[in-house]
Formats: sequence, C-alpha cells, structure tokens
Amino acid sequence: MRKPLYLIVLSFFVIALWSCESDDPDKIAERDRQKLLDYIEENELDANEHSSGLFYVVERVGTGSVEPNLNSLIKIRYTGYLLDGTVFDASNGANLRLGGTIRGWQIGIPLFREGGKGILLVPSALGYGTWAQPGIPRNSCLVFEFELLGII
Repeated sequence: MRKPLYLIVLSFFVIALWSCESDDPDKIAERDRQKLLDYIEENELDANEHSSGLFYVVERVGTGSVEPNLNSLIKIRYTGYLLDGTVFDASNGANLRLGGTIRGWQIGIPLFREGGKGILLVPSALGYGTWAQPGIPRNSCLVFEFELLGII
C-alpha cells in the first residue's frame, strides 16, 4: 500500500513542477517568438518585429491624418486565426474602443492610419495569455489580418 501512495505523491510533485515550468513567462515568450518566426518563414511574410514581441506586416499604412490611440473608437474589418489556420473570430466592420482590445492590437493598430491594411502576429502574452477563450487555447499565438476602415 505504501508504494502506490508514494507514486501518487511523486506524480503530483512532478506534474506541479512541470506546470510551473510551462507557465514561465520567459520560456513562453521564447517559444512564442520561435513559433511566430516559423509562421512568418512558412508564409513568406515580410514582417517587422516590434520591441514588445509583436510582429506586423504592412500591406498599406493608410492615408488618414489621425493616428489611433487607446481612446480611439475604430471601425475595423478583421479575421483572427490560430497559427494552424483555424479561424476563431471575424468581423466585416466592428466598432471597437482600441483601449478595450488585446494588448497586441493596442500596440499594433496605432502603427497604421485610416485605410491601413496589414497583419498582426501576436505572441500569447499580448493576446489572451494563460486565459483560454472560446476557440482559443491558453498561451496561443494569434494572427489577425485586418483593414482599419475608420477612426471615429
């Protein structure tokens, strides 16, 4: 009887240590960066890297005179994907307050002006992090193709 209890306790500690290690933000950031670099290479994207860890592709910077900020209400067309191509969200013209979106959008969208079009490649820490969402597993890197239709 002692042996099985010992194995159960040992298994618990191994699982606890493994889960702590897997939630290490530095390791997650390194893993995410490599996943995003692999995605960029596989899809032959001309991506720029922001100091935050966000990658972005400028298809069209836009011509508007106003730069969006966290208080801006934006009108945006977008499709959100997981790295495997699974679509988890899309809109043909959502009105959103930029400050109420994920951190990756708060950093990436202001790099464009009205009429801008591009791709944001978001590491998990700038997305939903350890919080799973419907259709989005925890610690998922995200890809958003978007067009900034307006700044209201």
